[in-house]
Amino acid sequence: MGDLLVVRAKIKEAVKECNVAGDFAEALDKKVRELIKAAESRAKGNNRRTLMAKDL
Repeated sequence: MGDLLVVRAKIKEAVKECNVAGDFAEALDKKVRELIKAAESRAKGNNRRTLMAKDL
């Protein structure tokens, strides 16, 4: 999978009322990668090479 796209310290900083399990960052990273891949497909389907917020 390579390097994480999400920052563990920032996740812990954002979570206010719960603890963060060790595997949470990897699971979140997987979801983020899936979102990016879907956004890429949508942009390509619309003949664009630039990802935009509307692709999410």
